[in-house]
Amino acid sequence: MVKPAGAYLDTIRDIREASRLPLAAYQVSGEYAMIKFAAAADAIDEQRVSRETVGAIKRAGADLIFTYFAKDFARDGI
Repeated sequence: MVKPAGAYLDTIRDIREASRLPLAAYQVSGEYAMIKFAAAADAIDEQRVSRETVGAIKRAGADLIFTYFAKDFARDGI
């Protein structure tokens, strides 16, 4: 498992290139909080940014992504 996922996208990619074993990544609470606070300040679109950050983790090579946005994604059918 790689954590924090957002700060280590390059590490996720390197591990993925070196191994075919399942790779997990954890989007830590600080990453979640930054998005929530920026959205509350109307600085960003929370839905778009949360999708992009999790998408970046997936593109880097993670098979499993642990995120505090999981309930929101499940509710929205993402």
